[in-house]
Amino acid sequence: MRSLKEIGFLSTVFVWGWMFVATGTQARAQGVAPERLHAMLKESATDPVAVGKYVGPGSCSASACHGSIAPRNTTKVLQNEYSTWVTEDSHARAYASLTGSLGRQMSAILKIGPAEKSQRCLVCHAISEPAAHKAREFDMSEGVSCESCHGPASEWLGPHIQPTAKHADMVRLGLVDSKNLTIRSEKCLTCHLGAPGLKVDHELIAAGHPDLRFELDSFTAIEPPHWVEKNTDPLFGMRAWGIGQAVQLRESMLRVSRAAKSGPWPEFSEMDCITCHHSLTGPESWRQKEGYAGHRPGDAPYNVSRYIVFRKFAEEIDPSTNSELADATAKVAMLITTMSPDREAVQTAANRAAELSNKLLGEVQSAQYDRARTQRLIKSIASEADAISKQGERAAEQATMTVDSLYIATAKAGAVNAETRSAIDALFVQVKNPSAFNGPMFAESMKRVGNSVR
Repeated sequence: MRSLKEIGFLSTVFVWGWMFVATGTQARAQGVAPERLHAMLKESATDPVAVGKYVGPGSCSASACHGSIAPRNTTKVLQNEYSTWVTEDSHARAYASLTGSLGRQMSAILKIGPAEKSQRCLVCHAISEPAAHKAREFDMSEGVSCESCHGPASEWLGPHIQPTAKHADMVRLGLVDSKNLTIRSEKCLTCHLGAPGLKVDHELIAAGHPDLRFELDSFTAIEPPHWVEKNTDPLFGMRAWGIGQAVQLRESMLRVSRAAKSGPWPEFSEMDCITCHHSLTGPESWRQKEGYAGHRPGDAPYNVSRYIVFRKFAEEIDPSTNSELADATAKVAMLITTMSPDREAVQTAANRAAELSNKLLGEVQSAQYDRARTQRLIKSIASEADAISKQGERAAEQATMTVDSLYIATAKAGAVNAETRSAIDALFVQVKNPSAFNGPMFAESMKRVGNSVR
């Protein structure tokens, strides 16, 4: 179980992650980029994936379907999925966030009119589709609802309630295969990182949108889960973490490549925001004391949080490929940090890093997970406490979510450790306020995590 401090921190991260993202509705709708979907259809022309229309969350809300108040144990699903979503899930409030004070402020700064009417925002805050993509009208203010994650339901809505319905068949009818952790990660990341046509750029951040961050296992835990998890492996959380990290790294490199190909460059949303947006006055600044290794003072460093923790696992899974990946990501970081005007060089380096990340993804999917490996990874990450802390708050935040997920996995496998739990709780305090982040203090807290693992 996660502590109240963690739940509060992660819930804040999750809610803010839904604020204002740019256009590209159809990419989000299918859980894959349009180009990838078209390739799938071409490769499987004799048995294509159906592309249905949206029917709205009301189609799922009957008490005999998914709208039961209490969970049921007489069917293969809980049947209270809609009720959980509408009362507890931040996704249900994604549209409402557009009409609040921050939404009004951002829309005024960006000069886009009311945020709740701007496709730039609606693409990730609601199901905003043209009439041709809807089987019936429904209220867009219901936010990020069932079909945002599970795909347009007109083709599979009826068949999926049949006693003989099989998951694989429903996937052929257009249901997003969220049981597949890679597909689940890709689906989440379309809005929690970006995809073709969807992005939170520096303009949005400057207007008030928070930076995007993601960790699959943590975000899954706070959604909250509204399904029966049939995977009984106690270390399932570590597998979810590993796959989520590999997909996130791959997609982040593809995001860099897209940004370098078109639009303003350098794109400052690829930088570590808090390196610039904090107080540097007086002798108390730990950043000035540490210096600026690898780049000149004033250069905004690339946000390495999506690799700096995952690399410890990648080293163990495939040292050779990870060595190549380390070189590729270092080149991306160097080009971005020095604000290189050579867009083609950035694209080439980022695409190579994405290719290597995808190779590692395959190995992460097939890797063996046990308690010893999980504990070893926690200690390995903790041993890099100083290096992680010097990379700034975003890297520290990713490391915090990671050791939390890994510890919970080991606890479920029988390795409950109150000292480790307490040390991780202290990490969440360190990253609660990004502007007040203190690298040396975080490093000491992370070292205590490592020292507590038995």
